[in-house]
Amino acid sequence: MTLEEAIKARHSVRAYKAQPLAEDIVKVLEKEIEEQNRQGHLHIQLIKNEPKAFQGKLAKYGKFSNVTNYLVMAGQKADDLDERIGYYGERLVLLAQTLGLNTCWVGLSYSKIPGTYVLEEGEVIKAYIAIGYGETQGVGHKIKTVEKASNASDITPSWFRKGVEAALLAPTAVNQQKFFFEYVPAKDGKPAQVIAKRNFSLIGYTRLDLGIAKYHFEVGAGKGNFEWV
Repeated sequence: MTLEEAIKARHSVRAYKAQPLAEDIVKVLEKEIEEQNRQGHLHIQLIKNEPKAFQGKLAKYGKFSNVTNYLVMAGQKADDLDERIGYYGERLVLLAQTLGLNTCWVGLSYSKIPGTYVLEEGEVIKAYIAIGYGETQGVGHKIKTVEKASNASDITPSWFRKGVEAALLAPTAVNQQKFFFEYVPAKDGKPAQVIAKRNFSLIGYTRLDLGIAKYHFEVGAGKGNFEWV
């Protein structure tokens, strides 16, 4: 499965089979986590065979079941931490999809279980990601049009539209999709640029959502076609 195929196949899954992660898959995930932590200056941790984090009232309200494996999304406090968590975390989500796993970003419906993770001084947890073998493959949700989420038009290049289409398939908090992509034409010897903006939301999580959407945009558009502003 390619990343483009993973973007189309991935849906949030909250119910999982009582099946431990295969050891070969764990090795692939742990190697990639190490790489994403290095690139993103993060402290993401894979927790295996631990059921308590998703047994609280909020987890039941969120309809989670049999979640025993999850990613703790943590890093040093910083203004851009949420966006980095989203961007590098979604890399792991799409990798998991290519490995035959299912996932779900979780902002509130989990409990922090002491002793299951390690935080260095100044580090905070921003989210969890449930991961495992889903009871189903999940279902899609209604999404915005490309025109509502960007300035795409008849004169913008096809790669830009493809990028926005991929971004619109990104998971966001309660499917809010509070982001906007703006195409800036190449000029004065500079390549085409893209501005990624987040809109206001009472729910929050827009910085994290923007990081997720930006990674999807890169996959769809092709990173070599533009530069981020």
